[in-house]
Amino acid sequence: MDARRRLGAAGESLALEHLRSRGYELVEANWRCRYGELDLVMRQGETVVFVEVRTRRGEAAGSPEESLTRAKLERLGSLAQLWLSERCEDGAEPDWRIDVVAVHISSSGRLLEINHLEGIATT
Repeated sequence: MDARRRLGAAGESLALEHLRSRGYELVEANWRCRYGELDLVMRQGETVVFVEVRTRRGEAAGSPEESLTRAKLERLGSLAQLWLSERCEDGAEPDWRIDVVAVHISSSGRLLEINHLEGIATT
């Protein structure tokens, strides 16, 4: 596994730990289809939460939040709809939203900050 994938996996692990400590339940991790990937699918009560994890090491590349583009958000919305269509057989779509968990790690590998942005997109 290359350094970028290791950093991403570490960020997802930290994000998952953060969300679980706040009562979220993991439904699925790293769901993939031919159109892309959903990092984490969580449940908060009755709401399905699609979580995009953005991880950055150091300051050179900017903040994790800055790396999220409008195109990526639109793709996440499409992926969420596809995920739901595969699992909601009776057509009763649950409430859902897209959250972002931004993980900032120092250049030495120490966790600096986790920023959870709720409801970037909702139904």
